[in-house]
Amino acid sequence: MKPRTANSMNIQIFGTKKCNDTKKAQRFFKERGIKFQFIDMKEKGMSKGEFNSVAQVNGGLDNMINWDGKDKDLLALIKYIADGDKLDKVLENPQVIKTPVVRNGRQSTIGYRPDVWKTWK
Repeated sequence: MKPRTANSMNIQIFGTKKCNDTKKAQRFFKERGIKFQFIDMKEKGMSKGEFNSVAQVNGGLDNMINWDGKDKDLLALIKYIADGDKLDKVLENPQVIKTPVVRNGRQSTIGYRPDVWKTWK
């Protein structure tokens, strides 16, 4: 099997166009000549499968939520509803997910994490 090069990475960046950390993540990969796919979470959130695979690697659903976000009522609802309903409520309201979410196959990060991205092959 060939070693993975920058060109064989499959980078996806989930975020919003206004998020500064998302812009910094895009710049990080552009500066290194690494192609990426940008998914605007205002237009197309994450699928349940995508979300679950990222949550599993990053400490679970609660770590994926930006608890300091603007919509305090929605965040309070998410905090106190049954765990079974929590995932659906988060997926219906992708603005509560911390951004950027950066994926490279099974690897993923939440937030601006160049220290981790530099180790990806």
